Amino acid sequence: MSAIDLSSVEAASTVDARGSACPGPLLEAKKGIGKVKIGEVLEIYSNDSGTRTDIPAWSKKVGHEYMGMIEADGYDKHFVCRKK
Repeated sequence: MSAIDLSSVEAASTVDARGSACPGPLLEAKKGIGKVKIGEVLEIYSNDSGTRTDIPAWSKKVGHEYMGMIEADGYDKHFVCRKK
């Protein structure tokens, strides 16, 4: 798998879960992934440290592609590509 420049990824939808504690960001991601088409990217904003493990684990479990994360100013941006 080649490295992807996440800063240039165009997300089809963004879920802003900043200020939400675990499992809030994961629940928001689950709702948000249904709003994007297969092959499109969902971007999740979160400042909960648990999201760094929850989102990749959930993506793998349900068959989506976790593309990675970028640290922003006080929060993380996670990218998930819907695969089914």
